This record gives sequence, C-alpha cells and structure tokens, in this order.
Amino acid sequence: MNIATSSASLAGVSEAEWQIRCDLAALYRLVAHHRWTDFIYTHLSARIPGPDHHFLINRYGVHFHEMRASDLVKVDLHGNIVDERGLSSRDVNAAGFTIHSAIHMAREDLMCVIHTHTSAGIAVSAQKDGLLPLSQHACKFYGRLAYHGYEGIALDLDERERLVADLGQHKAMILRNHGLLVGGTSIAEAFLNIYMLERACAAQVDALAGGREIILPPPEVCAHTAAQFAANEVESHYEMAWTAALRLIEDGKTDHRS
Repeated sequence: MNIATSSASLAGVSEAEWQIRCDLAALYRLVAHHRWTDFIYTHLSARIPGPDHHFLINRYGVHFHEMRASDLVKVDLHGNIVDERGLSSRDVNAAGFTIHSAIHMAREDLMCVIHTHTSAGIAVSAQKDGLLPLSQHACKFYGRLAYHGYEGIALDLDERERLVADLGQHKAMILRNHGLLVGGTSIAEAFLNIYMLERACAAQVDALAGGREIILPPPEVCAHTAAQFAANEVESHYEMAWTAALRLIEDGKTDHRS
C-alpha cells in the first residue's frame, strides 16, 4: 500500500480525489514559491471527476505556503460544502466561489483554474492596451487571451454568466483592474499557463518602466510564435515542467501530501 492510498483511505476519499488534493496543494505552494500570492486572498481550484461536478478550493485563511491536501474544501456548484468536517460557507472565499464555479460550470475541459492578484498582473490589467506582444512569453497568448471588465468584488453570482461569456474558448483571461485568470485541462497545464502569463506581465511592466521606445514583433511573427507554442501543448510537456516544478517545494517543509 503506497502513501497516497493510505492517506486517501484515512481521509475517506477516493484515491483519484486524494491525488488531485495532493497536486492542488502542491500548486498552492508553488504559487507561494513564485510570490504570486496576495496574503490569504486569491484562489486556485481543481475539479473532481464524476457526475456531481464537485471541485476543491482552499480553506479560507490558510497560507498558500502551508497548504496541505487535507486543507482543501470540497464544494458543489451551488456553494454547498461537501465535507463531513463541520465546515461552513465561511471556510470558502465567497468571491473565489463565484469565479471558480462559473468556470467549472461552463468549461468542463478546464480541470484546474488559477486566479492571481500580483502587482504585474494588476498593472497590466489596468493598462488600456492590455497585454502587449513584447516578449516571447506574451506571444504565447497572442490572439488567445480574453478580457473581462471590472464589476467590483465578485460576490454577485450574476457575474458568472458574463465571466464565462468573456472567456469564451480561451484558457487565459485578464480581469480588468483586478488580476489574471487561467485554466488548464490538468493542474500541470494550468501551472504552466499562469507561469507564462505572469512572466509576460512582469516583462511588460519592466519594459514600460524603462521609459524608452519599445519594439513589438510584426503581427505575423506574433501569430507564428503563438502557433509554435500551441504545437507543443501536450500533456507530456506539461508533466515534464510540473515534475521539475515540484522539486522547488520538496525542501524538508511540512509535506503538502497530508
């Protein structure tokens, strides 16, 4: 019996769910490692396979660098806590539920959703032209990036319809005056998407701060680069990057798989 199986049994969940919990907890720690956190705010989620459409999200108030598989809260698309630990709706960030339930309701292809409030992401979200194709990282999203206008703190469930309408079939979106949102068919893909989008935004802020005229590649080069990235969007590549990323958080700290 391996560790994951034993822990799943103790937690009273399936092996598949426990593995998703472990991977999502690792993702939270990676977000902390890269300093993409906003104290206890922002949120990451992962869908649990099955007909119930349940998904996991962080227990509100737990620091991302401390996140464990057992800290994740299972909810349904109506906001009900699907858990026997005596948790309540106060254990889930209400705005986080609005944003993540919207995506999980409409995009069954996106197993994992990440939302961040980094300085660079917020800065680019407030710039009229949005993300500029001034870096190779940014060109990955050329013609493949959505935008959603700011409506205030996402507490109104009516906003879900507009969120998913603006996202369309994209896997990345800039929330105006707010931050970034990405999804992935796996946790590994979602991680790589937020890594590239955060890097693109940071590069843009730094480039514009230099106060010098910037050079943008021709549109045809941007489109070609985006196509090159798309050709390499396969699970084997995501897993290679994910495996390398996990080594960044395996440093003797409390195990996320607990």
